[in-house]
Amino acid sequence: MTFTPKTPAFEKAIKDSRNLKAKPDNDELLQLYSLFKQGSQDPPFAEAPKPGMFDMTGKAKYNAWQEVVDEGLTYQQAQEKYVKLVNSLKEKYGFVG
Repeated sequence: MTFTPKTPAFEKAIKDSRNLKAKPDNDELLQLYSLFKQGSQDPPFAEAPKPGMFDMTGKAKYNAWQEVVDEGLTYQQAQEKYVKLVNSLKEKYGFVG
């Protein structure tokens, strides 16, 4: 397994995402998940286990991550998009911190 460096802005956005005043909607949560997974590469998508047949939440997460991979986003680009998304969510929902 290779180490994927995380920028300070990405690390801060991860913490900030846990301190939103309201829970984002499901589409926003899937965006957060897929960008986080691509940005952290832990594990890389190719090594990630596929969800079971009846794991609908797992399938939705996996498919959202697959879309990011299919777009060709590097881990650096995913980290940048994650930071921008968290900042927009902080404006939309408010932030404690």
